[in-house]
Amino acid sequence: MRKISSPKDGRCSSIDLITLGCSKNLVDSEKLIRQLELCGYHVTHDAEEPCGEIAIVNTCGFIADAKEESINMILKLAQRKQQGKLQKLIVMGCLSQRHLQELQTELPEVDRFYGKFDWKQIITDLGGVYHTEAANDRCLTTPPHYAYIKISEGCNRHCAYCAIPIITGKQKSRLMEDIVAEVEMLVAKGVREFQIIAQELTDYGTDVYGKRVIAELVDRIADVPGVEWIRLHYAYPTDFPTELLHVMARRDNVCKYLDIALQHISDSLLTAMRRHITRQQTYDLVKAIRCEVPGIHLRTTFMVGYPGETEDDFRQLIEFVKWARFERMGAFVYSEEEGTYSAEHYKDDVPDDVKQARLSKLMRVQQQISADVQQEKVGRQMRIVIDREEGDYLVGRTEYDSPEVDPEVLIRKSDAIVPSLSGDESLRPGNFCVAEIVSADDFDLYARPLNIEH
Repeated sequence: MRKISSPKDGRCSSIDLITLGCSKNLVDSEKLIRQLELCGYHVTHDAEEPCGEIAIVNTCGFIADAKEESINMILKLAQRKQQGKLQKLIVMGCLSQRHLQELQTELPEVDRFYGKFDWKQIITDLGGVYHTEAANDRCLTTPPHYAYIKISEGCNRHCAYCAIPIITGKQKSRLMEDIVAEVEMLVAKGVREFQIIAQELTDYGTDVYGKRVIAELVDRIADVPGVEWIRLHYAYPTDFPTELLHVMARRDNVCKYLDIALQHISDSLLTAMRRHITRQQTYDLVKAIRCEVPGIHLRTTFMVGYPGETEDDFRQLIEFVKWARFERMGAFVYSEEEGTYSAEHYKDDVPDDVKQARLSKLMRVQQQISADVQQEKVGRQMRIVIDREEGDYLVGRTEYDSPEVDPEVLIRKSDAIVPSLSGDESLRPGNFCVAEIVSADDFDLYARPLNIEH
């Protein structure tokens, strides 16, 4: 074990921390940054040009593209180290959790590798002390008015194509009291919007409370004074807890938004994927969600090119997407992941050019749906939160838009002086306002603010 110089050695060290992958990784990075700062380090997150003495890469190992991005970042920093511009290089996260031995062999420039769950050891190895009293404290890397709340780790589902359970293990739910306390702490710091995330949030609590309690958790978070918006990510369709929809319909500060990955609609592929749901059950679920929560925006993800996918399977998927008219949709091509059921039992038999053609066709269909959905909002008055300034615009979102992945609302700065309870003032990042949607393109909205909330 090589010790890395710390501020206790007589100088203040600077650290670049680079986060790759999902928002769950981002939460880990935010907690690590806070601990490093408590130990006296100066930490920069996701710098365009890293220039610290130490670099830490929080990697993703989900699919091939994510792995490649992580490896490329490590190689970039390794080159900087070889040039004498970087003293130490540390790698953590999902990729090193899954491929530790191979990475140690292939990347000798890296000083230390840590998995997804042993990152706290980084503090000790840097000569610091882990502050248990600040275990839930974080240095937010998001705009100060919103944050991600991770309610569990791991996943009890075993979808045939997915390596996540191999990396993360079984679900480990956090206690409701700890989650609510974290929300209260963040509200006290000015956070007003919360993205609730987990590998699979609908199963939350089964390992701790012996039953699903996601609806109760969301209800308790909604009770916290100062919580303006709650948005739910990564639900699972099988045996969906309908009581969650009742909370969503009843609570004004629970956004009418649900991120639920459906993956496919063909019965044969759903069976092969080990999704434990049928085509008809999926249709019925979408109907039930829209019935229980009128106006809800659904975000989903589909996979094309799964082993054995036929033209008829893909036709069924296209028909389903046209019928469901998902407000938000992403898609990706199947890539074989070592150690998964699919890799061991199926042949990756759909040619790459066919996969890409199907992906392109699916996304063209969705682009038209998205454009229609956006146009339907023109003329409506909608509540918006402002995230940032960009050129001549203020950029914000409605309750139907999650940060980073969904469409945005653009407001001209020349229109940003609007009435408020205390008199006319300028709209700024972090403000909520009511705005009239004046136009739309395929993805984004353009609006004129009518008033500012406080």
